[in-house]
Amino acid sequence: NRTLVVYPKGNKNDNGTGHISLYVVLDNSTLSSQSEEVHVDLRFYVFNKKEKKYFTIQDTDVWRFSAIKTMWGFSKVLPLTTFNKLKNGYLYDIDHCEFGVDVIIPPFYEKSELFSVTKSFPNARFTWFVQGFSTLPTDYLSEEFIIGGKSWNLRIFRNGFGAFEGKNLSLYLNLGPQELIKAKPYDKVYVRAKLRVPNQFPSQSNTVLERPLDNWFSPQTIGWGYADFMPLSDLRNSSKGFVVNDMLVVQVAMEEISSTKYLPN
Repeated sequence: NRTLVVYPKGNKNDNGTGHISLYVVLDNSTLSSQSEEVHVDLRFYVFNKKEKKYFTIQDTDVWRFSAIKTMWGFSKVLPLTTFNKLKNGYLYDIDHCEFGVDVIIPPFYEKSELFSVTKSFPNARFTWFVQGFSTLPTDYLSEEFIIGGKSWNLRIFRNGFGAFEGKNLSLYLNLGPQELIKAKPYDKVYVRAKLRVPNQFPSQSNTVLERPLDNWFSPQTIGWGYADFMPLSDLRNSSKGFVVNDMLVVQVAMEEISSTKYLPN
C-alpha cells in the first residue's frame, strides 16, 4: 500500500522550501519482515492544462523502500514561482491542479534473493561420542543435529576413504536429510566451521586436532571435509588419547552459516 504525498509549499525538512515536493510513502505494515526491501521505479507527474501535457520527473536509480526508509521522492519538483503563475498552466480555474505518480516494479526485482550470514548461534558446537569405534561399519553417520536452523550429519570413514583408505581417518560434515528434502536444486549454503577430534586424556584435554571448513554446500555437493583428516596410526596409538575405551570423540564447531530467502516465496 502506497500514498502519494504533496508538499504544496515544499518539504523544508528535505531542503525543498520554495518548491513543490512530491513523495510516495509505503505503508510498512504491508512488509513481510523488518528486513524486506521493495524496489520501485517512481515517475511523478504535474499536469499542465495550458499545454495539455504532463511535466514528469523520474530518478535514474531504483528506489529501495523498507521499514527504515518508507518515503522516497523529490523535494524540488517545480519552483513555486513557476507553479503559481496562472499563465504557466499548472494552476487552472484559479486553484485547481493535478498530480500523479506511476509505481513500477522493475522485472529484474520481481524475483529476488535476500542473502545473509549468521555468525552467532545458541549452540554452535555438536559433539559426537562414537562408541565401539573399532567395530563400526566402514562408512558411519552421526545422528542428525540442528545448528543455525539447518540440519546436519557428521560422517566418518573408519578406515579412510579413496586414496587414503587404510592410512587416514576420513571426516566430513554433511547436509542432513531434513535439509535435503526441502532444498531447491539451486540452493547453496555457505559454511565456515572447524572439524575436531579432541584428546580424551584429562591431562591433555586442551589438545585438539582441528581442521577448518570454508565451503559451499548444495543438493549436488552435500558434504565437505577431509579424506586425510588424521593418520590411523595416531588413532590406534593408545598413548595419543584420541580413542579411549574404544570411543572416538568427533566435533564440529560452526562459525558462519548462510541463509537465502527468496522473494516472493
